[in-house]
Formats: sequence, structure tokens, C-alpha cells
Amino acid sequence: MALSRLAAAYGVATSYSPSPGRTVPASDTAVVAALAALDVDASGPEAIRAALAAREAHLAERLLPPTVVAWTDGVLSGASPLAELPPGSRVRVETERGEVIEWAVPTAAAAGADGWAGLPAGVHRLLVRSPDGRRAEAHLIAAPRRIKTPSRRAHGLLVQLYSLLSHASWGMGDLGDLAELAAWSGHALNTGFVQVNPLHAAVPGVPGGPGSDPSPYRPSSRRFPDPVHLRVEAVPEYARLTGEARERAEDLRRRAEALREGVLHQGELIDRDAVWALKRAALELLHEVPLGPGRSAEYHAFLAEQGPALEDHATWCALAEVHGPDWHSWPAALRDPASPATARARRELMDRVDFHCRLAWLTDAQLATAQRSAREAGMDIGLVHDLAVGVHPGGADAWAQQDHFAPRMTVGAPPDAFNARGQDWGLPPWRPDRLAESGYAPYRALVRGLLRHAGALRIDHVMGLFRLWWVPEGRDPTEGTYVHYDAEAMLAVLALEAHRADALVIGEDLGTVEPGVRETLREHGVLGTSVLWFERDWAGTGHPLPAEAWRADCVATATTHDLPPTAARLTGEHVRLRHDLGLLTRPLAEERHEAALDVREWLGLLSRLGMLPGGTGSEEDEIRALHRFLLATPARMIGVWLPDAVGDRRPQNLPGTWDQYPNWRLPLADATGRPVTLEELTASPRLHAFMAVFREGGGGGGAGGAARTAPPDAHPV
Repeated sequence: MALSRLAAAYGVATSYSPSPGRTVPASDTAVVAALAALDVDASGPEAIRAALAAREAHLAERLLPPTVVAWTDGVLSGASPLAELPPGSRVRVETERGEVIEWAVPTAAAAGADGWAGLPAGVHRLLVRSPDGRRAEAHLIAAPRRIKTPSRRAHGLLVQLYSLLSHASWGMGDLGDLAELAAWSGHALNTGFVQVNPLHAAVPGVPGGPGSDPSPYRPSSRRFPDPVHLRVEAVPEYARLTGEARERAEDLRRRAEALREGVLHQGELIDRDAVWALKRAALELLHEVPLGPGRSAEYHAFLAEQGPALEDHATWCALAEVHGPDWHSWPAALRDPASPATARARRELMDRVDFHCRLAWLTDAQLATAQRSAREAGMDIGLVHDLAVGVHPGGADAWAQQDHFAPRMTVGAPPDAFNARGQDWGLPPWRPDRLAESGYAPYRALVRGLLRHAGALRIDHVMGLFRLWWVPEGRDPTEGTYVHYDAEAMLAVLALEAHRADALVIGEDLGTVEPGVRETLREHGVLGTSVLWFERDWAGTGHPLPAEAWRADCVATATTHDLPPTAARLTGEHVRLRHDLGLLTRPLAEERHEAALDVREWLGLLSRLGMLPGGTGSEEDEIRALHRFLLATPARMIGVWLPDAVGDRRPQNLPGTWDQYPNWRLPLADATGRPVTLEELTASPRLHAFMAVFREGGGGGGAGGAARTAPPDAHPV
């Protein structure tokens, strides 16, 4: 069929497999819409034939795709366009450092071993001339084939930063709290890392109108952090406030204390917008304080380093203050970041543009302090930042990089055994063709920015490096289709930037995973994510997977931010919560029975292993025993969900809910639901008894290969 051939030529799938042995065709409507988003007309038979002929002719004629990958070990895959260059081709590489390397491809057999070996890591310019006179130019991404993995096992804390309040924070956790948590846990608990939620810049709420989206997985920009996380008093200029400005700043601080006390003692939810309103007012006071010569030089160096990307981000922020936070509703001329009208507006709003640039600099500096605190506390890894799968369609990245986003499409997930309706996350997908044409420049800058002050990067829905489910705007998620990305290039960018930063990469590979994806990720050193409750021998007995059969290349955890805390799972409270909210798809008794059976089976295994004598114990005993089991696996990293250490029973996010549940707005609390401050956390007897498990150590175990599965992918809400 011509449409299928055309779709395949552009990486658009015409079917998908929701489960092994079952294939479901994608609708022609979805395929045609995906092609249209790639500027391919497939509106009718004649258009399809013309587009197919043009595409096949282009592919047959070209020497190189727009971006080429070369691994620095010099070994080319058989599918590499470099391995397929005609014998006698002349090759010229102009490296990013200005060096020039030239050679000729002598024979097809030698193409993979001649010239490519010894290429420096980087993004270079590749020029090729074939024997018949054809010429081609491409971006060349030369990267180590494998990302480094931990040199020794590490355990660390997983925390939603906003939930961790201290006596110094302004109504939500901030970067000062993160630095304190890292320093304390490194010194006192011998942790190797602290993993946080995405700290990306959020879309602001509308004053007097709708609030901002509290989900950290639906940001305005993934490239720049959100200044709501700033510790205002830690900004050096704060100490230089005098007179009326000092009085106003102190008044704002007192009002922030009232917000904090409301959360800690009056049962109020974390109100990000209220916190930001106070911090923004204080930061505007600080913006009026002239920078000293050294600080000014640092700021201008930051501006030069970040370049147009920061200017665009700050311009969007300034325009959003005037025209609202969705650029689609702005005056038509301002919807184009490169238009003369936008340039005029940038000049007119220069003070506000500078304000938002300054905020990015200040936030970057406090992130650096937090990572430095972690490393000085002895952490091998330090901070682990989280990369959300996409951005808000009305936000800064979608405006500044709109040529790289597919119009009228959103990212989601197809129907599966857990969700018959599929999912639409409302995030615009990147266009794979535009990424390739740019040498993956936006993606490279994004990864590099996140790794500036991190020892590792967690990638949400890491399967998106291979393919994403595109849903045509206004259609049901069931009417989407997969669009494939150049996974080799995406992984090469990850490997290159991780190499530059000397960092690890962790992939959130839960949910439906295409065959071969986990194997490919492992080959490149990307660690996976293994959650205890879903590690079973599904291809055999169906029982819990023995510790020695777990994969080594993973972060092993008992739960995540999208799943029930361990105390709630042990007591069955997670079932009651979903029942109360009308989220169960089966009778309550049936759900309770299955959940209790799951718990009994795991506790029975722990008893047989001697980790939980008697097969039962107090809630705290059982949670400690589950983590002893994690230590008995060969997992290179063990993640401790911080709420588990104090018995918090409430999930931070309950997928499938919006207003029914306070997602992303709950403070860290103890087993009674009483909020726990950072200061109380560090003195908690329950936490110290729990963390003693890691001082005791655990069994080793070898890497096995038993069949595994994972929970349904938990996505932004």
C-alpha cells in the first residue's frame, strides 16, 4: 500500500502491538495527520504517489542523512551511512575545535575501520565527495559508545523538592533546602545521590485567573530552571538591601513564613503561585541593587555562555507578563520569536528581559551550590536531575523552538491492558526531521544544561528516544500512531553530553516497552528503573523475581512519585484511596484481595530469606525488610523514596486525577499525616532506624536474565 510505504519512509508507524502477539492497525487518519505535521501531503492517492516518488528519489540520491553518528571506538554499525560510503569517497571532518581530518575510503570492507577510529568526541562538520562527483555535508556526532556506570554501588534519596520544607523556606522546598539535604544525607547517611523532581521553569498562573499547572512534568521550558526554587536570602544582593527596600523585603519574608506555617500546622496545601508572588516581589527588589564588579562579570559571562536561548526564554517570560502565558493568544506578530515586532517588544521590555535573565543566573548559581554541597559531603554522584518528556504547548520552549515541534499534534500513549482509552499528555512532540537537520542542537543544549550541576540525569519515559505516540489535536488518544526517532543519534547526544559532564544517565523504562529497547539502552550504559512490586518472573512462575535474577544496570526502588508509598501498599490504603475517588475498575473486595495477596507473597519471600523473621512484623519492620531485599539484588543504585523513611502514606501524584486529588501539592509528612520539616527529618528516630539497613549492607547476587515486566507508564497529569 502506497500510504504504508510513504509512512515508513518518514518513520511513521501504521500499526502497533499493545501486547505480545497482538497487532493493531493505526487509522489512516492518524497516519495522514502525522505526515502532514512533517510537511508531507498524503491527503489523497495522487498526493501520496507524488510524495512517495519524491521521497524515494531523495533517499536514493543522497550520500548522507543530515546528521551522522560515529562512535569514538571507530567501529561502525552495518546500518551506519558511514559504512555505506562508496569506495574511493573523499572524507573531510572539521572538528568543533577547528582541526581538520581527511582521508579516502579505500574499499567497502575497510570503510568501517579507516579514518573513523580516533575521532575526537564532539559535534563536527562532515563533508564527503563521492567518486562520481556528488557532494554531501552533514552534522557528525562523535560520541563514546557507552556512558559510564557507577564505579561502586550507591544508595540515595528520591525527593520531590517542593514537598521538603524547612524553617527557612518560603512555603515550599527550595534550593537551599536541597543543599542542606544533600550535605546532611551525604555526611550522616553515607548516601551517594539525591534525585529530585524536574526543576524546569513552569508556566505562570494568570493573576486573578487560573493558577499555574503544579505538575513538574508539564513545564514552560525544560532548558532553564524555575526561579521559584530560589532561596531569596541566599542571593548576595539581599544583604545589601537598605531602607524601605529592606523593610519591604522583610515584610515579604514574614508573609512567606505565614504561608509556610499554614502548610506545616494548619493543613494547607503547598501553593506554588502564592510562593512565587512573594518571591518575585522580593527578587524585583534585589534586581534594583547594582551588581558589584565581580558579580557583574560573572553575570555577563553567563549571558554570553547561554546566548540567544536564554534571551528567547527571558523574552517569552516578559511577553507573558503583558499578554498572558499562552503565546498562541498573543498578537499575531509576536507569535514569531524572530519577527521585527518581537524584536521591538524585546527592546521595549528590556528591563523585564534582563530581570528574567538575572533569575536564570541566580538559579543556576544555587543549583551549583547544591551540587557542590553534595560532592563535598562525599557523594560519588550528587544531584540527579529529572528530564520531563515534553513541554507545555503555550510555554517558552514551544514558542522559541516552534520550528522543531510538530504542529497540531500531542504526545500520549496508546490503549493497553491498563488504560483502554490511551493517554493524551497535551505535550507537543519534537519533529525528528528538524532535529536531524539541526544536528540535534535543541536536544544537545537541553541535556548539557541539565548536566551543568548534576552527577546524573534521569530521563522520564526514556522510550521516547526511540518513538512517541502522536495524537492528532482534538482526536482521542486511541486515534494516534507511533512516530520513530533516530535512537542512535539521540543516544549519541546523551553519551556525548554525559561524557563531557562525567555523569550517569538513568532511563525511566516502566510501562509498555518496544522489544529490544532495554537491551539497546543497556548496551549504551543507560541504567533502567526497577520497582520492587513489579519485578516478577512473568515468563515462568509469576512469583516475585529472586534477588539474584534482577538486572544490575538499574536504579532499584520500592516505589516512585506516581505509585503508592510503601506504607500505603502494605496496609492497603492505596486501594481505599482509589475507591474513594471512584478510580477502581473492579469491585473493591476484588481489588483488596489482590493487593493483600501481593503483599503476603512478598512478605513470605522475605521471611524465607531471613529478612523478616516470622513473615510479618510492624509496618516499619516490613518496610526495612523490603529494602534489605533491594540491597540483595545486584542493582548498581538503590533509591529510597524519602516519604517511606518517615511513613508517609500519601502519593505525591495519583495518575488519572486532576482536581479530585492534590497532586504535586503535598508536603512531606509522617505516618499520621503531620507535615515533617527538614529539621525534624534529620532527627527522626524512624528515619535513622530505617537507614540503618544501608549501614548493615545487603547480599550481593548476580545479574540474571529472568523475564521481567513493569507497571503502566505513569505520565504527567
